[in-house]
Amino acid sequence: MTVRDRIIAKARDVVWRYSYWRGPRKMSELRQRWQVFRNPKATIRFGANVKAGPGFHVHAPWGGTLIIGDNCEFRRGTRVDLGPHAVVTIGNNVTFTFDVIISCDTAVTLEDNVILGQDTYIADGNHKYRDLDQPFLDQGYDYRPITIHKGAVVHSKVTIINDIGERAVIGANAVITKPIPPFTTAAGVPAKVLDYFGPPGQEPEGWAPRKTADASPNGSSAERSLSDAAVKQPDETT
Repeated sequence: MTVRDRIIAKARDVVWRYSYWRGPRKMSELRQRWQVFRNPKATIRFGANVKAGPGFHVHAPWGGTLIIGDNCEFRRGTRVDLGPHAVVTIGNNVTFTFDVIISCDTAVTLEDNVILGQDTYIADGNHKYRDLDQPFLDQGYDYRPITIHKGAVVHSKVTIINDIGERAVIGANAVITKPIPPFTTAAGVPAKVLDYFGPPGQEPEGWAPRKTADASPNGSSAERSLSDAAVKQPDETT
């Protein structure tokens, strides 16, 4: 290898390190500090080894609380909107992929090891709309605190307005309007339980196992309806 080749290789290595590791780590620290600084009326706390990617944004002009645990990863485009009395609690080892939004006026809780896919939207309030004498935006909301229990996996473009149980797997494009039981797969609009894979004796009420004929070498129909799980990726910089 010539001197020129060694210089080029060294330069490329430096660019690689700062593009994918050192640079993103420093930018993440700055993003976290900026969100705390620009929201003086809110309580915002980050745990250890949190990665806040490009576009990480907390909107809390009138207060609210955001508590984030250890080893969480927020990739590109995360936004958290807090009302003055909102409490958003995010556990340890939680992953947000791209463009995840949380809108909260009461309480949203994500337990440990939850994964949220691209364009997931979580809201603890539904617009009221039945009063024909009032404009839509003047009718207020029906609120419901939301909990996504530990180990749940939510695939792309899911809207969540109700609870998701432990280790549940939600298919892409679903709308969660009713509680999803633990250890189930669910998909659809509104989301319905398709399969149960948990311990015997904890099946959802009224659950009947699928017939053996539904199975195939490529997995159950419920499994095939789900998109691929989120894959760990290097950090990004802007």
